[in-house]
Amino acid sequence: MQSPCLKQGPPVCFHDCCCPGDVFGFRKPLNNTDKTRTSNTSATCRRNFAAVTAASIFPNKQFTNPECLPSLEESFLEFNEAYPEYSETYQVDDIRAQEYHHLSRANHTCLDYIGVGLFSYSQLQRSDPKNQLLHSYSSPSLPQSIPSPETRHMPLFMVSYKTGNLKSQLLYGGQESALELAMKRRIMSFLNISEKDYTMVFTANRKSAFKLVAESYPFKSNKKLLTVYDYEGVAVEAMINSSEKKGAEVLSAEFSWPRLRVSSGKMKKMLVGNSKNKKKRGLFVFPLHSRVTGAVYPYWWMNIAQENGWHIMIDACALGPKDMDSFGLSLIRPDFLVCTFYKIFGENPSGFGCLFVKKTTVPQLEDYSSIGVVSLLPARIMFHSIDEPSGTDTELKQISKMAAEEDESATSNSFSGPISSQVMHYGELDNGETSAFETAGATEMQTASETKETTQSGKTANMMQIQNAKNGKVGILEIECKGLDQVDSLGLTQINKRGRCLINWLVNALMKLKHPNTEKTPLVRIYGPKVKFDRGPALAFNVFDWKGENVEAPLVQKLAERRNISVSYGTLHHISFLDKHEEEKRRVLEKRSSETKGSATKKGKEKPNQGMTVVTVAFGFLSNFEDAYRLWSYIAQFLDADFVEKERWRYTALNQNNVEV
Repeated sequence: MQSPCLKQGPPVCFHDCCCPGDVFGFRKPLNNTDKTRTSNTSATCRRNFAAVTAASIFPNKQFTNPECLPSLEESFLEFNEAYPEYSETYQVDDIRAQEYHHLSRANHTCLDYIGVGLFSYSQLQRSDPKNQLLHSYSSPSLPQSIPSPETRHMPLFMVSYKTGNLKSQLLYGGQESALELAMKRRIMSFLNISEKDYTMVFTANRKSAFKLVAESYPFKSNKKLLTVYDYEGVAVEAMINSSEKKGAEVLSAEFSWPRLRVSSGKMKKMLVGNSKNKKKRGLFVFPLHSRVTGAVYPYWWMNIAQENGWHIMIDACALGPKDMDSFGLSLIRPDFLVCTFYKIFGENPSGFGCLFVKKTTVPQLEDYSSIGVVSLLPARIMFHSIDEPSGTDTELKQISKMAAEEDESATSNSFSGPISSQVMHYGELDNGETSAFETAGATEMQTASETKETTQSGKTANMMQIQNAKNGKVGILEIECKGLDQVDSLGLTQINKRGRCLINWLVNALMKLKHPNTEKTPLVRIYGPKVKFDRGPALAFNVFDWKGENVEAPLVQKLAERRNISVSYGTLHHISFLDKHEEEKRRVLEKRSSETKGSATKKGKEKPNQGMTVVTVAFGFLSNFEDAYRLWSYIAQFLDADFVEKERWRYTALNQNNVEV
């Protein structure tokens, strides 16, 4: 809802179509004078970052009326003055305009994506047969055809569950399609992970990867599981439940109120322990960033863990697109590493998880049959008959149920939905026939000519396979992942610089919103790091009314969704309070009657399920200033004491239906 008193500046385009000479200098790099003005040592910049932000962005201002916020143009001018380095990231705006134009066309602000997208929106929309996703090198190209309207908007690949156990998959592999092999090569190259040291499998989602590790890990000899998460999540909970069933002793890091830093003393005590025997401690699960609060955790916790005999599992799902470039795998070589990829930013949140296991660790795993490892299948070629499912009804229901499970453990998303895989169970082959890209192994691929597949409905469709009639060899399949290519071209410095400017501007701007009462009650309370040079591009906060009462996070999300703004909400937990904060503890922690599923202790008592539900936002590498401003101006609407009631009446008038917001 636009404020009537927003000041209007000169016409300016914020949808990435401005020329290099626009009035904000938004599209051109800084000149030498600007660089000299902002030059300083790295240490000084980090130390002075918060002070510079406070002095440069709305200095000595408080906003108590949502209708008197500065305009988008005015705010951007001030933002650019405070963070002149932001203009050096103009290449991101070029990419957004050329490859993700749907974001501007739909005026959609995506602030609930964490991770990396594989493909671009324009790549998905291409219909030119010369520009297909799959290209075959050193062999004739794949047969090309213009996709039909039914297949044009289908995902670029589908997944199919494999049966068996994780250890066998890691040791011996299996029949992998050329698509899978090519995708593995591309992802390992993107993450700078060596195939000599690590082997990997695709998983349905993040939850599947966590559960697979827990079910295969030898908790009988390595008794402990220690996790470091400041939020509740189904992926971590699935790992904890599986570990407890195997007799593991589950430990969790605690986070000190109010800044939610890791409680160092308690953490070190759990890692080091009292025993002199440093062998076979257990599994230490460490996220490098918090995907909810944006907290960045020191890497030296992993050093302490390794020195004391722990196996290390790194959760890289919350990392920025190129943060693996700053993580030294040669110095800290984890036993397990988990990351996730989704297909299209702002369009298709489905994708898959990747589980990497160090080759020297694989023999220590237990043989345990479980479900979660998946195969990648080329959608446009394999799935020719979307109306003809195969398999029994029971099998289809089971697979569909598994695929529908949410992987985004921390959050509940609005537009985007959780990162989860879509399982396509139609058009499968029977009688043991191979698919179009099925191969005999990683080093040898068999040649085949055109074959036919038969579905259980009895219908057939032609399947084309890669072939080379001259030498009988199949070429190497390359996959064009424009999303990854774009991130590679930008690099770590440019991506982090952009995210740092946006998240810190938003934090500072939110703290400037005050209720117009005598106490000037803050509208927003932020949890975790605030304005800080070293912080992740994620943010957790709550909105409070003029009486100091918390506005429920799901309501904040729902009203944001009506404005085409995607945010999420999650629950912070494992918060430790000092005695002086005891009163605040009783006020902020929710008293919930429900208990965490599967969290019974050895004495038969259930663990208390105390936490605090918060609104969460996350900037992606494609986010721009308008995204941050739109969220800020929306949150400012809660300064109006009647805002929620007005929204209820507005919704009723538009929909002729009295639905509780």
